[in-house]
Amino acid sequence: MNRIPRAELFAGLLLTLSATASLAHATLERKEASPNAGYRGVVQITHGCDGQPTNRVSVTIPEGVIGAKPMPKPGWTVTTEKGAYARAYPYYHGDIREGVKTITWTGGSLPDDQVDEFTFLARVSDAFTPGSTVYFPVEQDCTAGQYRWREIPAAGQDAHALKSPAPGVRIVAAASSPARAEASSVKAGDLSIETPWMRATPGGAKVAGGYVRVTNTGSQADRLVGASIPLAGRASIHSMTMEGGVMKMAPVEGGLVIKPGETVELKPGGLHLMFEDLASGPKAGETVPGTLRFERAGTVPVSFSVAPIGAMKPGAPAAAATAPGPHEH
Repeated sequence: MNRIPRAELFAGLLLTLSATASLAHATLERKEASPNAGYRGVVQITHGCDGQPTNRVSVTIPEGVIGAKPMPKPGWTVTTEKGAYARAYPYYHGDIREGVKTITWTGGSLPDDQVDEFTFLARVSDAFTPGSTVYFPVEQDCTAGQYRWREIPAAGQDAHALKSPAPGVRIVAAASSPARAEASSVKAGDLSIETPWMRATPGGAKVAGGYVRVTNTGSQADRLVGASIPLAGRASIHSMTMEGGVMKMAPVEGGLVIKPGETVELKPGGLHLMFEDLASGPKAGETVPGTLRFERAGTVPVSFSVAPIGAMKPGAPAAAATAPGPHEH
């Protein structure tokens, strides 16, 4: 029987421990964001602490990322810590001077051999310019042991050289091309949610229309039952039909059913989301964070791209018209 030299055994052990630690890194699913735009942060926990399950995850919201809100998670309790910002930032309802600084999920149990995601919505302010990176330190506690993913590289330092790097998001210039808008897609269980968008509204408008395409790839029906954006006091689902040459609109009672294998598209002139009691109007070119609520898939964070007033599809110019169409939101 061949004996392994002690030096080689020790080197192998160090390599194994290093590989285990790298697998345990907390990461962010979306690694790019744009200034003055919504950001959907998804913290991914891929490993426990030396075989022990994770029971606490906490993310620090850096200065310049504003209006952060956590997504509830079944089986976990979510808490937030708020504080003052270093300065005032432009926000939907005027300047904002304080907000959530830390989001923490506790009380659940994520086994070492499973992965999970912890989600929040926020807005990247004008404090960041394209080419920079913003870091979101993450704490991970287990039934025994912990990780602190909070090291931030110095100027010119390679983040890969850090032992416990904080997840980073690279700031990029906003892309306004139709191709970029059409590529927007979110998965939620058996649902594929594509291209959430809305139209900009004229000054003083209190209602805005929202649109999205949802495909059910599963074997059971689901139902879209609600939506929300920070700009609106309430939202509902409406249908639009022609009866005797007259355009009529009515709420969809009980929600909108998406059958197995079916694609349902909410678009101008048909089914649509109606966002009411606007505190301020969405502006063309910006991105508005929001949620869609489904009976089975639950609450899903999405980002609505804003097209010009009268646009018939995301990323397109406003529709040419001599007068507004029936029920122009």
